[in-house]
Amino acid sequence: MKIPFRNVRAYFFIKKRNLALVCLLIAAGVAAYYYFTRKEVIREESAIVSVMKVGKHDVSVYGEYVGRIRAQQFVEVHARVEGFLEQMLFEEGTHVKKGQTLFVIDQRQYKAKVDKARAQLNKDKAQERKAQHDLNRIRPLYEQNAASQLDLDNAVAAYESAKASVSMSQADLDQAEMELGYTVVRSPISGNISERLVDLGTLVGSGGKSKLATVMKSDTVLVDFSMTALDYLKSKERNVNLGRQVENRSWQPYITITLADNTQYPYKGLVDFAEPQVDPRTGTFSVRAEMPNPENTLLPGQFTKVKLLLDVREDAVSVPMKAVIIEKGGAYIYVVRKNQTVEKRFIELGPEQDNQVVVERGLAPGEEIVIEGYHKLSPGMKVQITNQPAKAVNAQPAAATSQTK
Repeated sequence: MKIPFRNVRAYFFIKKRNLALVCLLIAAGVAAYYYFTRKEVIREESAIVSVMKVGKHDVSVYGEYVGRIRAQQFVEVHARVEGFLEQMLFEEGTHVKKGQTLFVIDQRQYKAKVDKARAQLNKDKAQERKAQHDLNRIRPLYEQNAASQLDLDNAVAAYESAKASVSMSQADLDQAEMELGYTVVRSPISGNISERLVDLGTLVGSGGKSKLATVMKSDTVLVDFSMTALDYLKSKERNVNLGRQVENRSWQPYITITLADNTQYPYKGLVDFAEPQVDPRTGTFSVRAEMPNPENTLLPGQFTKVKLLLDVREDAVSVPMKAVIIEKGGAYIYVVRKNQTVEKRFIELGPEQDNQVVVERGLAPGEEIVIEGYHKLSPGMKVQITNQPAKAVNAQPAAATSQTK
């Protein structure tokens, strides 16, 4: 059966129209897909950061320890002779002067010993004078052969014996007077005296209690604290000998202390002694500093916080600790180049003090570093510098160790 030519033409016309419609639909679908799935092109903007220029200055390195206050002199007052305590001639807790009378012990028996020793001395002196007169008479007689050699020898022996007796009696008198003097107990130093440790009427001395009171000189105090062997090695690396002053050095290892109310004591102390050996039980060695205490603010026996100047790093490069980022790979910082791009710079850290850290290597004076706004940076990124602190700082740099190097 033959198809009419007109029908054939109509068939191909319809087929072409359908194909064009399909192509149009495909093009519309592609356009719609591109429109709904395309990514919005965002114009890259510069990050706003705060920067600072790196400079050189002196950095003081401190160590913090626990110290104990000790009186410069602490003397116990003891009774040196035996007797009953009769008088107390001071007010407890007050300041006494060196040589001031504190106690008086019963003196009667000691005065009697002095009188007896003085009488014996006078007797022996009389015997000495008699022996000397006898010798003076015998000697010319012996020269005239009117006395024998034996008579002369006896006279000489009697005189020498009398002289020895005088010396012995003089020593007894001196000892008796010394013991009598010990009945008056005087202050050995100037300082603050404690309460009396015995009551009046108590037997003191060798047969009783001998400790009567204590006197402390505390207008200058000593501060004792302990340092580790590692601190010692680090001080040696800096050529610092604790306990010794070096006159040609611009600084000395002084200390400051913090009181119980967290206020700083106005005076500074100087380290004057360091133990030459380490205690094997604690691994530390003792250090001592001398500090003025004119108002008696510091009391012996109290504990306090000690801050010791360990070193002064002269012309050191230091940066704020908040600008340093510490990760497993090390510590780094962002440095701003001249073309306003940032560079990720790894650095070697030194000692940290007062939120500043010394940079041993990796940074030069005059370079600019990012101190705020670094959390949104990446190497090579352009930045916009502002003097105002960057806002919305969510990330904080990791804290560096505070150990001195």
